Parts: sequence; C-alpha cells; structure tokens
Amino acid sequence: MEETIIHQEKTFSKVEYANCTLRNREFIQCTFSHCDFSNSDLRDNTFEDCRFESCNFSMVKLDGTSLRNIHFIGCKVLGCDFSRCNKYMYSFSFTDSILDYSIFIGLKIKGTHFERCSMKEVDFSHTDLSTAIFDECELSGATFSNSNLEKTDFRTAHNFRIQLENNKVKKAKFNTANLAGLVLHYGLDLHD
Repeated sequence: MEETIIHQEKTFSKVEYANCTLRNREFIQCTFSHCDFSNSDLRDNTFEDCRFESCNFSMVKLDGTSLRNIHFIGCKVLGCDFSRCNKYMYSFSFTDSILDYSIFIGLKIKGTHFERCSMKEVDFSHTDLSTAIFDECELSGATFSNSNLEKTDFRTAHNFRIQLENNKVKKAKFNTANLAGLVLHYGLDLHD
C-alpha cells in the first residue's frame, strides 16, 4: 500500500497532467492555475477547498474522487462524469466555465452555483438541484428528468427545456422571457 502524499496550501501553475494517472494524493487548500488535466485519471484522490483557474479538466476520470468545496473558474470541463465522484464528499461551484456533455446523474448538489457557464447537453437526471442557481448559463440540450428543481433559480438561464410533469419545480424561479423552455415540448407556437 502506497503512502498518501498530502499537498497543502500549494499553487500549481501550468503543470501538464494530461493523460496522466495520479494516485494516493490529497490536495488541501491548493490552487491550480492554467493546468492541463485532460484525459487524466484522478480516481480515488482527494481535493478539498481547492480552486481550479483556467484549467482543462476535460474527460477526467473521477471514480471515487473526493471534490469538497471546489471552485472551477474559467475552466474547460467537457464530458466529466461527476456522478462517479465519492458520493459522500462532493461540493463545487462553476464560474465562466464550459461543462458541455458533463454528467451529474443522481447527485445531491442542492445550492450549487453555476455562473456564466456553457452547459450544453449536460445530464441532470435524478439530480437534487434544489436552491441551485443557473446565472446566465447556456443549457441547450441539458436533461432534467426526475430532478428536484425546487427553489432553483433559472431567471437568467438560456435555452433550457424542462418538462414540469417529470420534475419537482415548486417555487423554482423563472423570468417571463424564458418561460418558453417550460412549454416547448407541447408543440406550442409561441410569439413575442
């Protein structure tokens, strides 16, 4: 059994982790800036109170990874399956990031803040997003199925489609300009 290597309060800048495997690592209060993690294997590692700034986190393997209080800012996070993270240790926020084709199936991420993110084709099936905020997010093709969207804020979100009968939406917040995303699947012809 390999000993766990702990990194605390460190800054990693322009490090190339692409296609690499990292094992037995704990990162606590670390900052990653302009690092490339694309296609890397981060399974079973721990990241706690960390910031990822302008990093490429696309197609990262996250099986069993703990992501607690993580902030992604200006990152490319394409095709990540967050549903494979450690089920007991995950919380994150995303700002100015691209999360297209990522997966959050079955997660309890109530209160999560997504700000100015592209979230095309993201899968939120069976996800608890209650009190989450989608602030100026692009949600074309995003899937909301059997999801808890109670008190979720969609007021500035764009291009979402939500079937009211397949989701919990009590007290969810919408702007009258984006209400079409709630009725388009009925085949209605809407005009301004």
